[in-house]
Amino acid sequence: MNIPKEAVLNADNIPLSKGIQISFATEKNSSTNLSGLDFVANMGVGWNLGNTLDSKGNDETVWGNPKASQELINAISAKGFKTLRVPATWQYHIGNAPEYTIEKEWLDRVEEVVNYGLSKDMYVILNIHHDEEWLIPTYTAVDKSKDQLGKVWTQIAERFKDYNNKLIFETLNETRLKGSAEEWNGGSAEGRDCINQFHKTSVNAIRETGSENADRYIMISSYAASSSQAAIDGLVLPSSSNLIVSIHSYFPYELCLGSGQTEWGSDADKQALDAEFDKLQQKFISKGIPVVMGEWGTTNHNNTEARIIHASYYANGCLKRGICPIWWDNGNTTEFGIINRQSLEWEFPEIANAVVNAHK
Repeated sequence: MNIPKEAVLNADNIPLSKGIQISFATEKNSSTNLSGLDFVANMGVGWNLGNTLDSKGNDETVWGNPKASQELINAISAKGFKTLRVPATWQYHIGNAPEYTIEKEWLDRVEEVVNYGLSKDMYVILNIHHDEEWLIPTYTAVDKSKDQLGKVWTQIAERFKDYNNKLIFETLNETRLKGSAEEWNGGSAEGRDCINQFHKTSVNAIRETGSENADRYIMISSYAASSSQAAIDGLVLPSSSNLIVSIHSYFPYELCLGSGQTEWGSDADKQALDAEFDKLQQKFISKGIPVVMGEWGTTNHNNTEARIIHASYYANGCLKRGICPIWWDNGNTTEFGIINRQSLEWEFPEIANAVVNAHK
């Protein structure tokens, strides 16, 4: 850095005939020094590697997607996505009680995929995803579930404890009591209490492994990751620093998950979506609690223009409130997929651009 003599305060009146050359080194500030809201703001916009490591089987290709590759994540990063969410299902790779040992080969593969994102300087979220068969939020099952959950998270956390803060853990996904009347409507008081206990067990297990995990950011979901009032009101964050609330909101349902709506973009549509975001802002962000929209998106009903308008408004709505939006991509371009995972060509580049341009 060259500093001209006119810019130097010469306190001792020593004559200077030329500029002064200063040599110095800089050190990047650790993101752990950021507030949670700043940390999430730096995450930009994200993309989910859905229906891959989270597939329900012992093979990541069982739901029809090819094995995840560095080339795929390179394409995601090059498009402008700054965050990669890596959903992972563990139950097909866990041994019996009391140890519940995770297969080394599976941990190795999960670590390999996590490194695909970190090598591109992305934020990477790793979770426990479709493990509904052993994570049961009832008082009769909660203690056994917590015992296994703590041991599983201890093993995951030990493997990654020296990774930097770009790696984020997410304790659960959409954990809920399957088949219950309140499955997707915020759960019962019992169910919500059990979910809160699961989070506390997970956070304690992660923190106790030490190293970078002592203050790593951890995402905590509401019951079923729902944005319903009952679910978010019932969420009790564990006693810990550096926690982020994780919500999934496919809003409006008939456009995003159903089939009863193919157009979107009226003033009424936008006002309803704003109300969905404002609910989260009032409940969490206004109190300094950061939020990540871990899943959202629209299914393909041959209505690309409406999907583009929705994606742009959704991503912008999240970002202006400080929420990181992470598009759910299940690899199926007739549903949520926006990139062809075989050819690595963008099937819906306008949707991807609408999301990343919101961040730019």
